[in-house]
Amino acid sequence: MTDKVSRIGRVERVTKETRIVVEIDLDGTGRTDITTTVPFFDHMLDAFGKHGSFDLSVHAEGDIEIDSHHTVEDVAIVLGQAIRQALGDKKGIRRFGDAWIPMDEALAQAVVDVSGRPYTVCTGEPEMMRGFVVGGHYPTVLNKHVFESLAFHGHLALHVRVLDGRDPHHITEAEFKAVARALRAATEPDPRVTGVPSTKGAL
Repeated sequence: MTDKVSRIGRVERVTKETRIVVEIDLDGTGRTDITTTVPFFDHMLDAFGKHGSFDLSVHAEGDIEIDSHHTVEDVAIVLGQAIRQALGDKKGIRRFGDAWIPMDEALAQAVVDVSGRPYTVCTGEPEMMRGFVVGGHYPTVLNKHVFESLAFHGHLALHVRVLDGRDPHHITEAEFKAVARALRAATEPDPRVTGVPSTKGAL
């Protein structure tokens, strides 16, 4: 069993385009405090925290008068960095996690390896996702950017697959919830693992 240590990550990022502060507790209970000025993205991050059972605080300001792209992508970058910080030496974790999430007609699968080697594969989103905008402010083409940025800066191998779906809102929500559940499983302590779960001795 792993020693009870704090697994909290807190990262700030300030650029000419965005100002972001993210804090995550991997051993939380799903409490969230989210303000990004992009309402649908707030909804997705709220779902990410709740379904991952992460205590998650995200405060972001950005140049949304130009586009929501910078704010959404930069939040994903900082969230990935905070997750990596919270994981520490990764001793005693399960390392691998997967989840299947239905959202009415939509079905998404996410698989995570806390490998230390960033890699992302996103497949199956319908063609319409490239041009659809939820609520007039969140282009669903950003989904892949979010998952790529999260995985790269969190040092995760992440596969996200959409198996079915016709509503871009449902598809996106299923993806975010699947990633949250898979990450929750991968980062949870495993009582049978005492060191780093790798033949190399490091992740």
